[in-house]
Amino acid sequence: MSKDAVHTAQAATRTDAAQAPADAGDAGYSKDLKARHVNMIAIGGAIGTGLFLGAGGRLHNAGPALALAYLVCGIFAFFVVRALGELVLYRPSSGSFVSYAREFLGEKGAYVAGWMYFLNWSTTGIADITAIALYTHYWSMFTSIPQWVLALIALAVVLAVNLISVKIFGEMEFWFAIIKVATLVGFMLIGIFLLATQHKVDGRTPGLSVINDHGGIFPHGLMPVVLVMQGVIFAYAALELVGVAAGETAEPEKVVPRAVNSIMWRVGLFYVGSVVLLALLLPGSVYSADESPFVTVLSKIGISGAGDVMNLVVLTAAMSSLNSGLYSTGRILRSMAMAGSAPKFTARMNRSQVPYGGILLTCAVCVLGVGLNYLMPSQAFEIVLNVASLGIISTWVIIMICHLVFVRRAKAGLLTRPTFRLPGSPVTEITTITFLLAVLALMWNDPDVGRKTLLLIPVIAALLVGGWFAVRRRVGRDEDRELTELTK
Repeated sequence: MSKDAVHTAQAATRTDAAQAPADAGDAGYSKDLKARHVNMIAIGGAIGTGLFLGAGGRLHNAGPALALAYLVCGIFAFFVVRALGELVLYRPSSGSFVSYAREFLGEKGAYVAGWMYFLNWSTTGIADITAIALYTHYWSMFTSIPQWVLALIALAVVLAVNLISVKIFGEMEFWFAIIKVATLVGFMLIGIFLLATQHKVDGRTPGLSVINDHGGIFPHGLMPVVLVMQGVIFAYAALELVGVAAGETAEPEKVVPRAVNSIMWRVGLFYVGSVVLLALLLPGSVYSADESPFVTVLSKIGISGAGDVMNLVVLTAAMSSLNSGLYSTGRILRSMAMAGSAPKFTARMNRSQVPYGGILLTCAVCVLGVGLNYLMPSQAFEIVLNVASLGIISTWVIIMICHLVFVRRAKAGLLTRPTFRLPGSPVTEITTITFLLAVLALMWNDPDVGRKTLLLIPVIAALLVGGWFAVRRRVGRDEDRELTELTK
């Protein structure tokens, strides 16, 4: 973005700040996140356990066509984060899309958006601690320690770090992202070298022959590729962290456009590029859901300790994802608590301006995940992954609906759109919503996990309706009281 465009965006943001309603949930935060923090949070959000661990099982099931699934889902993920970026420039908020849902869809919309996002990240937290335990079991010295014990230790460590301050969180995510990016670049360079030199991997010569000799791009047909779509969308979950982090940075109008625009090439390079390389190096049948595909490759090329190094890195990625989940849900729950749609204690902040109440509530759900690791250690990751997919799909749909209403109000002259915009509105939003709902519906074709996950929707809906009737009398009144106090 040019300097003139940045200045125009700043002017539009300042103008819209006067038009946009205040959100009591935004008060009290520090502005300690720097541009480099937000940029690397965006990268870290795009690179997590969905790629480092989940890609192994998906390659096994779908084959090389998984790269196409990552590409298609990545394009729609970019549309979502671009729409959110426009809303952020209109009005930065730590409550992010929950705050926008409150403005454009009403309190019921904010209530559904917030609790479905909480469902996403609390179950993602369970997936992360499960992944951490699986990664740790890679080393023989830890195999005797039960998976649930390792999961509990990981949760305790990340909780302690997250409660210190947002600056420490940003710094931690910055270095986590640096490690992940450097490792992926290193792996891709190794993969390209293996292809260029035709160095054998597990007794096979890498290249197109690996794909052609094992069923081609669609070795198991089209349906397995369709069925992994919800898992691929889960891999992109956390891109929306850019919107949450914008509420704790001093210059969101400069930082957010750069972070959002860079997401697209990251998707192409890290996700699609990595999966293509993995498919060219080994057949999909060699990969498994129990081991990172990167660890699988490096362990089979005969480089001593390569698998151990990569396993340490993917362990870091899972810790980063868990850290981000606690960060985002703490802010979202505080925004909801200020409006009366979440428990009051989740609005509490410590001396370091960290909303510890919401963070602790998320941790409480993750503790249930420790129990899941105790009862069903071999199935824990896939179970929570599918439940988390319900949360992230609903969150992305709500973001796009909010953007549709936002654009409609802009056309009516009620507000001004910033110069940083989602292209192709309203076709882009409608197409994205249709795609996300189609992915949800196609989960029915998976009788083992997908269908059972869809059967949870009526249960979740009943819980949301029951919860709304429990809080509706105080919704809105708490926020009005807080805004009155802030404006005195």
